[in-house]
Amino acid sequence: MNTLLEIFVPLFVAMGPLTVLPIFLSMTQDMSVSESRQLTRKAVLTAFFIAVALIVAGQALFRFLSITVDDLKVAGGIILFLIAVYDLLFSSGKRKTANVDDVGIVPLGTPLIIGPATMTAAVVLADQHGRVLTLLGIVANLLIIGLLLHYSDNIKKVLNPSVSKAFGKVMSLFLAAIAVAMFRSGIMGFLKVI
Repeated sequence: MNTLLEIFVPLFVAMGPLTVLPIFLSMTQDMSVSESRQLTRKAVLTAFFIAVALIVAGQALFRFLSITVDDLKVAGGIILFLIAVYDLLFSSGKRKTANVDDVGIVPLGTPLIIGPATMTAAVVLADQHGRVLTLLGIVANLLIIGLLLHYSDNIKKVLNPSVSKAFGKVMSLFLAAIAVAMFRSGIMGFLKVI
């Protein structure tokens, strides 16, 4: 039981369900319940398959591609920043359903749910505690995230539309800040190596 907690807690912190939820709410503010639930399924499945790939072949994959966690932080930061800027400056009106698949994969599935911190934690925990227990820890966290996102429409019902839109813009600003923090952390990692 202690081992499972040693795996679950760092993954919970890295995956940040309570960080993902407000960003998800801002992305789905103009979507129907069925669209947001479709987005939830796509994001959680994407995160699951990425996590499995990392647990099975994480370190070998990093070595083969010659990438580091800092590379992931910089790339993830750039992607999130571009999405946040687009949402802040250009998004208005109803999002198209066709984008649900894309948004479910990037940025929700990765790098928000499975980002650099989770990737690193998964690889390290799999080496320390084994692949099966690490996978159980990830599945437990994905269930929590999936349930939060699945029932997020109940939270949206409480917010009136103008508050919801303002909340969405604030969350996009926070998403940009998260992106900058990821980028900065990656750059600082590069500078330590030099």
